[in-house]
Amino acid sequence: MVVWLKEVYVKTPARLHFTLIDLNGSLSRVDGGIGVAIDRPNVVVKASLSDRQEVYGLRKDSAEAVLRKVVEAFNIESGVRVEVLEAIPEHVGLGSKTQLSLAVAKAVSSLFGLNCDVRRLASITGRGGTSGIGVAAFERGGFILDGGHSFGKGKDKEKFLPSSASSAPPAPVLVRYNMPGKWFFVVGVPNVEKGAHGAKEVKIFEKFCPIPRHEVEAICHLILMKILPAVVERDLSSFGEGLTEIQGLGFKKLEVSLQPPLVKELIDSMIKWGAAGAGMSSFGPAVFGVVEGKRAAESLLSEVETYLSIIGGECFIAKVNNTGAQVFEEAILTLRH
Repeated sequence: MVVWLKEVYVKTPARLHFTLIDLNGSLSRVDGGIGVAIDRPNVVVKASLSDRQEVYGLRKDSAEAVLRKVVEAFNIESGVRVEVLEAIPEHVGLGSKTQLSLAVAKAVSSLFGLNCDVRRLASITGRGGTSGIGVAAFERGGFILDGGHSFGKGKDKEKFLPSSASSAPPAPVLVRYNMPGKWFFVVGVPNVEKGAHGAKEVKIFEKFCPIPRHEVEAICHLILMKILPAVVERDLSSFGEGLTEIQGLGFKKLEVSLQPPLVKELIDSMIKWGAAGAGMSSFGPAVFGVVEGKRAAESLLSEVETYLSIIGGECFIAKVNNTGAQVFEEAILTLRH
């Protein structure tokens, strides 16, 4: 017997996380952040019906854990085959875990026709408990400012914790803008120790928080009066200056200081090589520089390639993703006996 079967594909962006905003908590709110979705690298996941729950391809253990959560949350009794065809490098600052989690959850829920919003999928899979940038990048892409979480006894969060250790709901998106198509990010990932994750990441939050209030205020000032207007007015110079200044403030200053000196050296060098602004994404070690135009991006990429040829690493040019993840469905013919 010939039957039609559905396959669902999900392709995600990656994200650059520019900074967490408030790890002080004196206003009974913490976290908050700014970042942007970029068009590469990607997670690509395929889901189809099967006679059992099975996962193939890349990041198998992580994908299996997500599949179990989704199957339990939706009480799915049918078998599901999940295949991870492409994955974002782990623990380098590009948001791999959130994108993989949401891609698997979206593919499986779409396979069964479940109309489930991204925020619920994030809650089911345990993502977005500190930074809301990755969830929002998956949902709609663009430049994102999230509003963090309520803080204190009985609130969303009672302690300073990273997303991996937080059960808080995804942070609300306060601002989401399309970014100019002629702005490019050159991303370099030096071959150094992976960015902090797991228990090490939790200990960093416990040891160094709260961050001094005056530094949080300085970050807020930069975001409200420099970075956001620069995005709206398409002012790359001010946008870049704001991102560069943030590298020396608050939790971002701490994140950079925990990296080998060559990471800070690469940030500074990108400015010398023509970037309008530069910084480190999340806990790194991924470093980005922003420029206008493909020719400027290729010139900066050449400099970064030369630098990384000595110390090792990878680099690439990325455009802003202004749409979020893409979902495709295909119907295939198969023989059933």
